[in-house]
Amino acid sequence: MKQNKKGALAGIRVLDLSRILAGPTATQLLGDLGAEVIKVERPGFGDDTRRWGPPFVPGTQGEDSDLSAYFLSANRNKKSIALDLTNLAQLELLKKLVAISDVVIENYKPGDLARRRIGYEDMIKIKPDLVWCSISGFGQTGPYRERTGYDFLVQAMGGMMSITGHPDERGGQPTKVGVGVADVMCGMYATVGILAALRHKEMTGEGQYIDLSLYDTQVAWLINAATNHLVSGKCPERLGNAHPNIAPYQTFATADNDIAVAVGNDEQFKRFARVIGLAELACDARFRTNSDRVENRHELARIITEALGSDCAEKWVARLLEAGVPSGQVAGVDEVLADPHTLARDMVIAMEQDDGRPLRLLGNPLKLSATPVAYQHPPPHLDQHREEILALIENGEASRSSVDAGAIPYSKAVYPR
Repeated sequence: MKQNKKGALAGIRVLDLSRILAGPTATQLLGDLGAEVIKVERPGFGDDTRRWGPPFVPGTQGEDSDLSAYFLSANRNKKSIALDLTNLAQLELLKKLVAISDVVIENYKPGDLARRRIGYEDMIKIKPDLVWCSISGFGQTGPYRERTGYDFLVQAMGGMMSITGHPDERGGQPTKVGVGVADVMCGMYATVGILAALRHKEMTGEGQYIDLSLYDTQVAWLINAATNHLVSGKCPERLGNAHPNIAPYQTFATADNDIAVAVGNDEQFKRFARVIGLAELACDARFRTNSDRVENRHELARIITEALGSDCAEKWVARLLEAGVPSGQVAGVDEVLADPHTLARDMVIAMEQDDGRPLRLLGNPLKLSATPVAYQHPPPHLDQHREEILALIENGEASRSSVDAGAIPYSKAVYPR
């Protein structure tokens, strides 16, 4: 199959007014898929995450640059311009950028941009078919509308921390996930919503407004934990690394390292029991079916842990995999990034900075046969592309003049399809 080197979203321009992680995750993904992304940042400061370090990419003299590792994680394939939105002249520049963009994504507090007269209702007067995505902590409506939302706070308020961590009786407490997963998942939902809106625009010529919140997306991806409660009325408990509906489906200690065992059905359990030398477990009334095993999970875990303590993790995983039982060692981040499978799947990539120095980043997991992702621009320094972006505005103004003279429609003048 012939590949389109421009990407599936070639010809789409995204104006990124977002910062930190949720919005930048979405716009990086759109950029990987071929969209042109213009990142608007605060003069002299930029995206908050530029200063979230160490570590930082060193400058040419070894000093800390404005590229923190955190910033790098969500800002490749973007061009940066610094605009002061309290300055009337620079506000006009922003409006001109909106006029030549297909998508705007922002994460200001609800009503903030509208008060400056640069909100959605103001901007569709300039670009009627605009797709506008607002990301906020708690949404544009509702009693929590005015609250500031951060990933950690939303993991707490949205129920995720209540089901993450070990039970109280094992010394546990509500625990956040180790990365900003509420932000990241919100960014994924934003991407899906934007693509759906672009499809609608393609069919009808109409843009639309997307109201997306960290809180809503956090509630949505409680998935089976929340649905268990809706069906049973029981509140989910923290189970550590165990699963609320499947057993054994957790980590176990071996003679050296921990392993993860994911027994998804009764046949797999029979094979698992044979491998650990306890084939009789599959006939035990307490463990015969998955429902039985969930009901008696603590006794089952005790028996399994005792058996697995007789050998090392590597040997147990090898035996289990040979028997067709899903399992693997619990790996550190360093081990994951050096794993042959990680490298074979291009999940660690190298990009070249403008000064020629290499920069290693995580790869995009999407493997598209006809429109593969592309890594065209390393994460930008603050205001790095100012002149290039101002030239885009000038070209857009020239295109508008040609429309006024009776030429082709403005959107097509800017983006010939």
